[in-house]
Amino acid sequence: MSTEQPSDVPPVMEPAPVSPPPEDFLLRLYVTGVTPRSARAIANIKQICEEHLEGHYALEVVDLYQQPQLGRGEQIIAAPTLIKELPLPLRRIIGDLSSTERVLVGLDLRRKD
Repeated sequence: MSTEQPSDVPPVMEPAPVSPPPEDFLLRLYVTGVTPRSARAIANIKQICEEHLEGHYALEVVDLYQQPQLGRGEQIIAAPTLIKELPLPLRRIIGDLSSTERVLVGLDLRRKD
């Protein structure tokens, strides 16, 4: 008995997995106070990091009301803004980070289709 599949049967294709992070990620999230939008952005990025970067990231949350000089230095014009500092290239993602797919593309963990 042969265990080979007939040549006319296409192989089963699995969905493309998210690429494992090649190195540690350094992320900085800029928010404006304790607002629902800020809280949503923090919760969303923490969930994404735990699911896709487990053990390979550092996340710093910067409140622009508490430290406005940090926002000026990074030229933050909207909040929430996530900056991926490492690995290069630097990326910015603006919004509450509710679109996991958009965030993964922005972090270079998934390609745009």
